[in-house]
Amino acid sequence: MRTVEEPEVRTWDFPRGIASIAVMAAFAADHGVTADRVLAGTGLAGTALTASDLQVPAATELVVVRNLVRELAHVPALGVEVGRRYRLSTFGIFGFACVTSPTLREAISLALRYYHLGYGFCTPVVESSDGGVLARIHHELVPPDVVRFLVERDIVAMHRVMGDLLGHELAVSRIEFDFDAGDSAARLAEVLGAPPEFGRAQTVFTLDPAVLAQTLPQANAQTWSLCVAQCADLLQRRSARTGITAEVRELILPGGESAGIASPPTIEVVARELGTSPRTLRRRLTEAGTGYRALVDEVRCTLAEEMLIGTPLSIDDIAIRLGYAEATPFIHAFKRWTGTTPSAYRRSRVR
Repeated sequence: MRTVEEPEVRTWDFPRGIASIAVMAAFAADHGVTADRVLAGTGLAGTALTASDLQVPAATELVVVRNLVRELAHVPALGVEVGRRYRLSTFGIFGFACVTSPTLREAISLALRYYHLGYGFCTPVVESSDGGVLARIHHELVPPDVVRFLVERDIVAMHRVMGDLLGHELAVSRIEFDFDAGDSAARLAEVLGAPPEFGRAQTVFTLDPAVLAQTLPQANAQTWSLCVAQCADLLQRRSARTGITAEVRELILPGGESAGIASPPTIEVVARELGTSPRTLRRRLTEAGTGYRALVDEVRCTLAEEMLIGTPLSIDDIAIRLGYAEATPFIHAFKRWTGTTPSAYRRSRVR
């Protein structure tokens, strides 16, 4: 029996968390390149790298990729080495859902279903049959100047994460690339466990089908169900705003400090960034069924919920990170947003 699984869309142009940029910045720092140089042209400050709840457009990560490739062009097999830095912990609740999956097959299906919660630029399409498991790596939409780096980074990151899921190194059966050999052939063979073939018709790698049925060491049905529900909720919230509201929301988020938005930009600043007037921006937001203050509150609510669930920060600390002088007005605002208090929300979600 043959099955084919793939993400809903094959574009890389979706918002993503800051964690992938943080991985690349840490790699650059290990090679003597400062965060300012890696983040040049993104509008992000170095403090954003620790803002675990921050979302950025894919184009922002692409700027970082180009900066990294330019700054570290002398590093052999750069895409491979950067890909090795991606671990399950890089993917937050998405990674935790994968690690608690019953089998590797279930984890791969989950990863494809919630592909937009990751950081990929290449899109895997997985074909399974009794004869083996083949992953076709589509990169037709990846810009040519960084395609080798991103193909190697994404494939090696997938391989590293699958090894983390299994609890041991995973060897691919075969790996082919649809571009010419570069300086990474030997390192790819060492990392993936098979000699790569270059100049082929497509980019693919294959796995032994027996590995898909293996029970994962940290499989836990109850935790898995909870994590999958949280992934669905997170994906829904990330995709809820489109058009002008998405553009405004993205401009609100990068202005934050640490994991919050203690100093959100004014509507005048946002309008200037969008090349329009505050009056026109207000009108467009009204037409979209919202307003600037409502979007600031929406961002604050989202960050508050994620900090309550995903961090040990106190209520006072979260309030300060969201721009409140003390906890009391934050508690009142959170109850207005959600119908419950921050403490009750945390107790209901964190077990």
